Amino acid sequence: MNGPGILWMLQVAVGLSMAGPMYIVGIELLRAGNPAVGVGFLALGTVALFFPSYLVRRIGGPRSWIRSLVGTSAETEEESTGRPERND
Repeated sequence: MNGPGILWMLQVAVGLSMAGPMYIVGIELLRAGNPAVGVGFLALGTVALFFPSYLVRRIGGPRSWIRSLVGTSAETEEESTGRPERND
């Protein structure tokens, strides 16, 4: 069985920790009779909930960072010598 990965769980935890207080404030403002600001806080909470996932998709995760570091070092070696690296 393939469950959610640790990175996904961290993204959800970070998103909920940022969005949770905004949702609570938004609901309280709606109950207090201030609907415009309450809806604004709910919308801001929704943005904060999905922002960590968007950020990881946009800049890549740890695998892409490692791939870029390894790929960059091999390409740099080839560009500096003008010939491909040999692994004899």
